[in-house]
Amino acid sequence: TEKVATLLESITYQVGRTGAITPVANLTAVSLGGTVVRRASLHNAQQIEKLGLHYFDTVYVEKGGEIIPKIVGVDESKRLANAEIVEYITHCPECNSVLVQIEGEAQHYCQNDLGCPSQIVGKIDHFAGRKAMNIEGLGSETIELLFKVGLINNVADLYDLKEADVLQLERMAQKSVDNLLKGLIDSKNIPFERVLFAIGIRYVGETVAKKLASYFKNIEAIQAASFDTLIAVNEIGERIAISIQQYFLEECNVQLIQRLKAAGLQFEIEEVDLDSNKLEGLIFVVSGVFAHFSRDGIKDTIEANGGKISSSISAKTSFVVAGENMGPAKLEKASNLGVAILTEDEFKEKFNL
Repeated sequence: TEKVATLLESITYQVGRTGAITPVANLTAVSLGGTVVRRASLHNAQQIEKLGLHYFDTVYVEKGGEIIPKIVGVDESKRLANAEIVEYITHCPECNSVLVQIEGEAQHYCQNDLGCPSQIVGKIDHFAGRKAMNIEGLGSETIELLFKVGLINNVADLYDLKEADVLQLERMAQKSVDNLLKGLIDSKNIPFERVLFAIGIRYVGETVAKKLASYFKNIEAIQAASFDTLIAVNEIGERIAISIQQYFLEECNVQLIQRLKAAGLQFEIEEVDLDSNKLEGLIFVVSGVFAHFSRDGIKDTIEANGGKISSSISAKTSFVVAGENMGPAKLEKASNLGVAILTEDEFKEKFNL
């Protein structure tokens, strides 16, 4: 892997929507792997301490996985005599709240989730994103503008926006406002599993949200579920179950969901008649790029015929449907576990789909 030396000029700290703090190294611009690199993630306090970083150190940078720049070492022979050691921050750079480190996690967190501007904007940005509510006309800049002027402070506020209020804002012409309001109306048809992903419960990604929606059918059942009931769901472990329960213990989250329900969002799954039950009891992993159908199309076909989708290969996996560019690690794991691997054509032929 190509490695280059450059100067560490400063460190900034980014606050994610969950409050996770990510330190980022600002570097003297250097060419690496065909691009100019000016920044590199430092991941967490442990990584900074491990590297023994001082400000204005000469550092070695390479691209992790040939994509993401990362600092892999320091040339201590070039360190300035009076160089100041890098000490991890103790307070949130956005709201000045004291940072905490959760047991078992490497990152520090700002826990002021209702008052930290970066977390508020990040949550709304996640909610409006393409894989979540897919609200057309609501990009990051518009979200920041609406938050800055006080029109929104959470995702439910989006559905209270009035045309006259938005029109008076800078850069918001009639067409932009029309697109935004239409996008909000259209989002009310987004299915429950994507709404569940959009509200941003920690550790509940797209796959987990789909599993939860399919198993519990509605938000009330998820809210009422016991710990044991939650971990009985495929791919729901202790960490996810605890996070779900903690989310619903916060009254502000319960009220937020009630407002979203009142606005018309989908909080229960629509029962769909199966095409058949020929795949009932079978668990599939779908991976790679396919010639005739999209990966999601194959997954939809499996579920429409009673089968289940898993994101990871295990001894419980019945079949792997493999396309081009499937990862070698998945192929090796399937082979080691004796899981049958089918091409797209073999899958269709075997099950007459």
